[in-house]
Amino acid sequence: MKSIKASAPATVANVSCGFDIFGFAVEAPADEVIITLRESPGVTISKIVGDEGRLPLEAEKNTCGVAVIEFLKAIKSNQGAEIVLQKNLPLGSGMGSSAASSVAALVAINHLHNAPFTREQLLPFAMEAERVACGSAHADNVAPSLLGGFVLIRGYEPLDVTTIPTPANLFCTLVHPHLELKTSDSRRVLKPTIAMKDAVTQWGNIAGLVVGMMKPDFGLISRSLKDVVAEPVRSVLIPGFDAMKQKAIDAGALGCGISGSGPTLFALSTDLSTAEKVGDVIRDQFTGFQLRSDVFVSKVNQKGACIVN
Repeated sequence: MKSIKASAPATVANVSCGFDIFGFAVEAPADEVIITLRESPGVTISKIVGDEGRLPLEAEKNTCGVAVIEFLKAIKSNQGAEIVLQKNLPLGSGMGSSAASSVAALVAINHLHNAPFTREQLLPFAMEAERVACGSAHADNVAPSLLGGFVLIRGYEPLDVTTIPTPANLFCTLVHPHLELKTSDSRRVLKPTIAMKDAVTQWGNIAGLVVGMMKPDFGLISRSLKDVVAEPVRSVLIPGFDAMKQKAIDAGALGCGISGSGPTLFALSTDLSTAEKVGDVIRDQFTGFQLRSDVFVSKVNQKGACIVN
């Protein structure tokens, strides 16, 4: 029986102005999946570690199981698979927890079957797994976790995904408070329409962020890390958000925002020491609200998911 372990990293989706179209991978934390091929058909999840018993063991209800089921359907294989999932990403964190599980499983099962699909071709399977997790087959977490780097999802019909170069000395700080925020709740507070003035501002910031990353131009990146669509309404769900964002910028961050649907905050900085200082500042603010938090600092992860052994 062949067995393999794969790892898939956390991601930051939206990246302030890029609601549902931007995402990038970080180096930690990451979920790990061990898949063992079985002669008998069917996909089973034999063990999940780190979720405190909250995730379903039924393969068709878990993102890693759904991803493998979709993969095996596509290659018309009757061979089964047993999955062991190590959850290192907190649930409901805004760091792409469900995406990391499905992506790690896909990279593992694809490797075991001698890689019939490219990373890009695996994306639809991961997106179907996201549909199980949150009701929509979106790609802003699974794409960067699978492909690595900073990703633009230009469109879905057809799926059009590309990576954007990022400066070598760009560092990300993630601060995750021990607070769970469901994606469905974060989406519920969004307004169904936006004013033309806000739309124009958002478009300008999206374009500015892309150009700033590619030149690179840190001043332009900083000016563009502003969201006038989702952040103003979602930020009320995170205690002290406005003060934390300002403290991060005062500490030297280029910008600070909500990672995905929250409650994790992300900040971008131009050097490691500033990124670490920003993490300490935000963590101190959460402590003031009697909330413990975890800090992760890394560069943008350019390789994405990988085989561990």
